[in-house]
Amino acid sequence: MKDYQRVLFPYAYNILGSADDAKDAIQDVMSAFLTANQEHVENEKNYLIRSVINRAITIKTKKKKLSYGDVWLPEPVATEGADTQADLKDIVSYSMLILLEQLTAKERAVFILKEAFSYSHEDISGVLSTTVETSRKILSRAKEKLKHQPPNTKSKTGSSSEILHHYIAAIRARNIEQLEALLSQDIAFHADGGAKMNIVAKYLSGAHEVSGLLLYIYDKYQTGFSIIPTEINHEPSLLFYSGSTLVSCQVFDLSPEGKILRINTIIDPEKLKNIQLPVR
Repeated sequence: MKDYQRVLFPYAYNILGSADDAKDAIQDVMSAFLTANQEHVENEKNYLIRSVINRAITIKTKKKKLSYGDVWLPEPVATEGADTQADLKDIVSYSMLILLEQLTAKERAVFILKEAFSYSHEDISGVLSTTVETSRKILSRAKEKLKHQPPNTKSKTGSSSEILHHYIAAIRARNIEQLEALLSQDIAFHADGGAKMNIVAKYLSGAHEVSGLLLYIYDKYQTGFSIIPTEINHEPSLLFYSGSTLVSCQVFDLSPEGKILRINTIIDPEKLKNIQLPVR
């Protein structure tokens, strides 16, 4: 059953945007499956996948808007080494997860199954107990909502390691000109500290403004931290450690030209607890 859990995780996580909620959905389904009459189940794997998808949709639909602030970021998942772990390959990019928050739970599920898992509409209709035509309409509606922000389930890393190297160097040198040169002019900075963490800024835009904020944060809070480059949800990222404690995670959205378009900063301890220090 542990092998099934690895297979099921990407389905639940991609719909929910939360590793903890995904694990809960899988646990609910596995518990029900193990205590139920399984005589009617012809294919265990397909049955469990279908059950987890529908359970995740139910959980996502019931989730209320968080009350602690106007910036909510998905829980990050470390994907470094995904080439050797099939379950991590199917995790969608961080920027995609953010875009998917615009969709309803069912729209999100249909979009993910079609675009990330390459399901046919016939397959989707079977999973969601709907019709092929309804599946097509839901996908069309989802794409319409996302059309002004073209989604991409693939990484845009390219020469990301070099970009992160220059980024870290600029911050450590307190070189605002060098740092600003790495950012797109309309860069967006988003930070999620959860319900309990006080943060300097939840949102800021503009290369000069964001550069100043990043240097302020580094000088005030991060000078003694270890900074570890890694990959989160297939996107270039930095982990900030105070000793052995992970304090912050930055996920970068890069343009094809290598400019930093968006920095997503996760400080909420509840969203960082599942990230492990990469073994190198």
